[in-house]
Amino acid sequence: MKLSEIYRMDIYSDAGQYLGEVQDVIVDLEKGELSRLLMVPWKTAKGDTKSVLKNKSILYKNVKNISDVVLVASPLITTQEAKKEEVNDLIK
Repeated sequence: MKLSEIYRMDIYSDAGQYLGEVQDVIVDLEKGELSRLLMVPWKTAKGDTKSVLKNKSILYKNVKNISDVVLVASPLITTQEAKKEEVNDLIK
């Protein structure tokens, strides 16, 4: 699947909860893999980067399947500690 095909796809949790729509992605160029799916366009984050990463993004490792929709293991990130660590790593 091409990265461009993921844009505008609906995101659902494995419990059937609608979470949002893929608006942008973060790619880890060093590892050559997707890092996060964003539910808002990245350019709108500006000074609100931490909030967007904490509340409006999905870790790609939580994605279970992508076909007609994006199915994720759990809504957003599961614990506050995981949020802080992963967000801090991304904005270094």
